[in-house]
Amino acid sequence: MSASLPSPSPTTATADAGTDLTAPSLRRRMACWLYEGMLMFGVVFIASYLFSTLTQTRNALDNRHAQQAFLFVVFGIYFTWFWAKGQTLAMKTWHIRVVDRHGHALTQPRALLRYVLSWLWLLPPLAVSGAMALSGAELSVLLTGWVVIWALLSRFHPQRQFLHDALAGTRLVQHTPPPAPARAKR
Repeated sequence: MSASLPSPSPTTATADAGTDLTAPSLRRRMACWLYEGMLMFGVVFIASYLFSTLTQTRNALDNRHAQQAFLFVVFGIYFTWFWAKGQTLAMKTWHIRVVDRHGHALTQPRALLRYVLSWLWLLPPLAVSGAMALSGAELSVLLTGWVVIWALLSRFHPQRQFLHDALAGTRLVQHTPPPAPARAKR
């Protein structure tokens, strides 16, 4: 699947001196994932406000599916943009970087593929919930269980990567930012 994507040219930036090509611990990756979720509240708020204003939606249930599709596109733009740059804000905070399997920066198509495949974290339990008409509490239990299982499956990958990263040809790696230059004293 990832073989059809263009590979980076030799001039594409490779992992810099502060990037270790080993996977961060599962604990750090999941903490980053939770922090990313909190930061996304701001993105959801702004995008939803923009959508509601442009469509003149007065009730939250009006245009619900169109708003969900709009948010899917906004999330796609957000993650594709930042992953192609190497890191989201949460990834910078937790010193994690996303690269291709050779340590190069992601291309836009590969970042987009990673975004689409990352929905494997959520879509299976949501599909089961829709098919079985589960309550909110049952969905929460199913979703939490699925995320735990999905995360633990990375322990079986030779490089400790999540399944969507392996399928997309990407890797999460440790990244130590360079030290700040010393300031001159007056």
